[in-house]
Amino acid sequence: MPSLPKFPPRALSSFRRRLLAWFRANQRDLPWRRRRDPYRIWLSEVMLQQTRVAAVLPYYGRFLRRFPTVRVLGRAPLNDVLKHWAGLGYYSRARNLHAAAKVIVARHGGRFPRDHRAALELPGIGGYTAAAILSIAYGQPLAALDGNVARVLARLGAVRGDLRVPSRWHRLGQIAQELLAVRAPGEWNQAMMELGATVCTPRAPRCQACPVSHWCRAYALGIVNELPAKRVKRAPKRMSIAAAVLLDPRKRTLLVKNPGRQDGVLFSRMWQFPAVEVKTNPAEELAQHLQDSFGLRKEPLRALPGASHSVTYRQVVLLPFLARVERLPKKPGARAIPLGTIRAIPISSATRKIAAAAQQYVRS
Repeated sequence: MPSLPKFPPRALSSFRRRLLAWFRANQRDLPWRRRRDPYRIWLSEVMLQQTRVAAVLPYYGRFLRRFPTVRVLGRAPLNDVLKHWAGLGYYSRARNLHAAAKVIVARHGGRFPRDHRAALELPGIGGYTAAAILSIAYGQPLAALDGNVARVLARLGAVRGDLRVPSRWHRLGQIAQELLAVRAPGEWNQAMMELGATVCTPRAPRCQACPVSHWCRAYALGIVNELPAKRVKRAPKRMSIAAAVLLDPRKRTLLVKNPGRQDGVLFSRMWQFPAVEVKTNPAEELAQHLQDSFGLRKEPLRALPGASHSVTYRQVVLLPFLARVERLPKKPGARAIPLGTIRAIPISSATRKIAAAAQQYVRS
């Protein structure tokens, strides 16, 4: 079970002082750190889930300009929220953010709750996110354990094995709580995360620049690059998706929604072109799908440039086809829209790639 060196009280105080002093001198100037606004901190924590800081920065500013408060966010249509999230990925985050904003307005007077249990009841809020927001915004003594913090703790204690094993992760959470600087919990959590993000990195950690390397077992043993142990990743699934860009004489195209289907997952349950997973003959299989699902006779399909796309463990090849039709089919859950205006509605990055290939062909 993971453990850390037993810190005598004076040593633990020194450890905390060193790390906090380093953070105050070296922290990155990030917009969500400039104010202790719970809404802004919450938004940043949600956007940063499985996403790099550099990718989040432009979205964060644009999102705040459109939705400056929880009340504005809660009143907004979900499609508008998804539109401003489009391209950031993992769209369930945006849906949960919107749903939680409605709860906060209805039950908590439009302010993120201070109570830990109430925070955990909000859609999309787990243990890490609740601890991060409550400690940074409200100074609550809760340690936040994410991948960066876990990596720091694993190296400090020379912890072997998969850190995500539930018992091991639980113990790391206990250790994080034991180390917490209770007089500055928000600053401490940010310092631990910053250390993992900028110094104690997964590859090529900068141990010479680490303010707490004196207490690091992995550094003393010369095994920093061996820890933490690599997680066993799910084998990638390779698949091909053929998509039909139907175009009528008015240059309108057909978009559909397929919640719960596999292609709904790939296209983030947002508006998408009719699509189907194909095996051996993409054009023939797509034509059959259009006939079965939309009653279209087998229209000539023109292959457009393909694109690669990744979603979690899926490695996807997108195979777009253009079909000119006299009339777009009508079906519940489908809508006709001018191809040139498709970016005005919430679509996934995969749909954007398909649309770009079609628009390029139509312009040429």
